[in-house]
Amino acid sequence: MLVMVPLPSIACLEAFECVARHSSVSRAAAELNLTQSAVSRQIHQLEDLLDVALFERVKQRVIITDAGKLYLKDVNRVIIDLKDSTSRIMACGGSASLLNLAVLPTFGTRWLVPRLPDFLSKHAGATVNFSARSSPFDFSIEPFDAAIHYGSPIWPGAATHHLMDEDTVPVCSPGYEKSERIKKPSDLGRVVLLHQSTRTDAWAEWFAAMDTGHSHPLRGPRFEQFGMIAQAAVSGLGVALLPKILIEEELASGKLSVLFNQSIRSASSYYVVLPETKVASPLTHAFARWIIREAKVGASASYS
Repeated sequence: MLVMVPLPSIACLEAFECVARHSSVSRAAAELNLTQSAVSRQIHQLEDLLDVALFERVKQRVIITDAGKLYLKDVNRVIIDLKDSTSRIMACGGSASLLNLAVLPTFGTRWLVPRLPDFLSKHAGATVNFSARSSPFDFSIEPFDAAIHYGSPIWPGAATHHLMDEDTVPVCSPGYEKSERIKKPSDLGRVVLLHQSTRTDAWAEWFAAMDTGHSHPLRGPRFEQFGMIAQAAVSGLGVALLPKILIEEELASGKLSVLFNQSIRSASSYYVVLPETKVASPLTHAFARWIIREAKVGASASYS
């Protein structure tokens, strides 16, 4: 026999979260635009339902109990999830044409978003939401329809589809190339090398692949994001080793120049990932087909 667990109202949960955050009934009441007695009544209702004391009253202060702290973690998650779900539904007007994507920030900004108008033109009325994720997650917990992943094709509970490999090339501004008189790979031994902080061995690997020595391949400023290091190269701060797919705009505009055609292919690749834990919508499948096709077109253009 199914036992029904009584659930608290959203108003009671909001009052509890607000009082816990402020450690004050009066400040919570001001934020919620309620009277202090109304907030106190909601807290009492919640404590009666749980049969647990959530706060201790000490003079003019309320101090959350250990049980309250434990409950607060789950309440915060419930409120955040409910707000997110509500905003997503409001954003798409209740339409089923909603796609929630988990995307690598730089890939999303520099490769995916510039191409997205083509997808939206083929799917009128579709709404695409973006969230930044840099590592695999559990689709059964995170409410995403698909993800863009950089790494290996292994993602528990999901199917991965190859998009593209990543080839990195040395680039700098035309002005820096001219002022430093860079003509051959060995010339990079006397210039400033710009590094991506999560790929500290990239330059050493490039010099090894070129069979060119460098006494200090790890020296030089480090940047956490590709966008920052690309801008540093554009600004003439040095030579960067960057994936061509992430600097298409700078190469097309002439802000950056590829110094040598010798590139190195990363061990990792880009994938579109679909969850196996739920049935993907027609829009999700359409997006996967579209992005795979776009990746193939881009790869053909790169090697033509």
